[in-house]
Amino acid sequence: MLLTREGIKDVEKWRSRGIKLPNYNVEEISRKTKENPIWLHFGAGNIFRGFIALLPQNLLNKGLIDKGIIAVESYDYEIIDRIYEPYDNLSMLVVLNIDGSLEIEVIGSISDKIIADPSHNDWERLKNIFSNPSLQIASFTITEKAYNLKDFSGEYIKDVQEDIEEGLDKPRHIISKVTSLLYERYKAGEHPIALLSLDNFSGNGERLKSAVKTIAEEWEKKGFVEEGFLNYLTDSTKVSFPLSMIDKIVPRPSEDVKKKLEDLGIEKMDIIKTSKNTVIAPFVNAEKIHYLVVEDKFPNGRPPLEEAGVIFTDKETVEKVERMKVTTCLNPLHTTLAIFGCLLNYNTIADEMKDPCLKKLVEKVGYDEGLPVVVHPGVLDPEEFLREVIEVRFPNPYMPDTPQRIATDTSQKMAIRFGETIKSYRERPDLKVTDLKYIPLVIAGWLRYLMALDDEGNPMTLSPDPLLEDLRSHISNIRLGDVNSVQDNLKPILSNVNIFGVDLYEVGLGERIESYFKEFIEGPGAVRRVLKKYVEC
Repeated sequence: MLLTREGIKDVEKWRSRGIKLPNYNVEEISRKTKENPIWLHFGAGNIFRGFIALLPQNLLNKGLIDKGIIAVESYDYEIIDRIYEPYDNLSMLVVLNIDGSLEIEVIGSISDKIIADPSHNDWERLKNIFSNPSLQIASFTITEKAYNLKDFSGEYIKDVQEDIEEGLDKPRHIISKVTSLLYERYKAGEHPIALLSLDNFSGNGERLKSAVKTIAEEWEKKGFVEEGFLNYLTDSTKVSFPLSMIDKIVPRPSEDVKKKLEDLGIEKMDIIKTSKNTVIAPFVNAEKIHYLVVEDKFPNGRPPLEEAGVIFTDKETVEKVERMKVTTCLNPLHTTLAIFGCLLNYNTIADEMKDPCLKKLVEKVGYDEGLPVVVHPGVLDPEEFLREVIEVRFPNPYMPDTPQRIATDTSQKMAIRFGETIKSYRERPDLKVTDLKYIPLVIAGWLRYLMALDDEGNPMTLSPDPLLEDLRSHISNIRLGDVNSVQDNLKPILSNVNIFGVDLYEVGLGERIESYFKEFIEGPGAVRRVLKKYVEC
């Protein structure tokens, strides 16, 4: 059994193994999509294939639309060559149920794939798609760091600076590429479009708008674009940047899942690691539970995605839902488990949830310190959402999600996942920042993690982070077992508003975090001892 358009024509063979197939003509949908595209997506990785592409799949299965989605990759072109091309753009979604059963579905809604690189032949095709009046949505899962145009010191990063200087023809940075493509749409007749960020952080649509507008303003100063283009970008009846809250845990592909698929007779299910360290396979393994809440702001129309389970609402409700999830009820708990899971040598999030200290710590961060600042969004219940995370989702033993994956880019997440709650405590007259105990403990744990030594004092590989070199320049002066080596080395980190959203000394938490950190570095085993002391487990 081969995952190709020809291979899935043997319908009975696949269905006899319990595998759900598209109930539409994949080739016909692909042809119609290329003629009049309605939706393309930047970021062709696992979350796209395991969640975003499932939405048009559901609508196509119901006969509610007759066009699919186009995958656009702007960073790791190897996945197009090795995962899209050999499998005719098909992918396989494997849902990992909490009882150990699998639900397997072939996703056929990805109608085309494009490499977003001006030096590649696809670039002209991408410009033509953006010029087509039929295009309704360009969506994004490009990770939070892709929206940052500036480095640690506040200067434009190298690719962005070069794009600003050289103009629209050969953009390097993803935001410059998107801005250049929007200029093509503007020139073609100022056609309306929604730019929908589906990345997992607060204010995602606003961050996308700000980044695109910044590039456009710099180009306008240099005469590369006219003022009318800026007017087009800032006219919400022409170009919108809806806010969204997305929630689905999609771990890296699992060897166990690969074996189960091969046991069913499906060939060529190899997991690959690209030269840019993307771990990907022809299949995506993911949890069943997911949520997508979107601001209903689509100036060129949209597919009826509410029929696929998307919750459409107003901006204020999305902000409440998103803040609930990203700043209190899920993401901070994930980062907490990531940090201490690495330090304590856990291999999966589910295994961590069997540790009484770690389970109690995430309960304290979520229920005790997070829920008090949550504003009920109406469309989802925060306490029930949090209970589902802690009791159902994180403990799922069949989810091969690792603390090391979640620890990636932690410096980019601190301001959102913890800084927002700290700011809420500072602003609320009925709450005091200095009452926070567990969030400062997690921040101290992150600093201890940055020493690249586990709790036994053994060397530990740190997950990728754009600020790792800067952070390590301060942390590397500190030695395990030598509390006096801390000195002032933590101050440049804890006072950095770009990292935490606040100066942690100004709000009254800096010294507490330093104190926790000193206890964490007293020697091997100190992380476990400190957790037991403060979490009372």
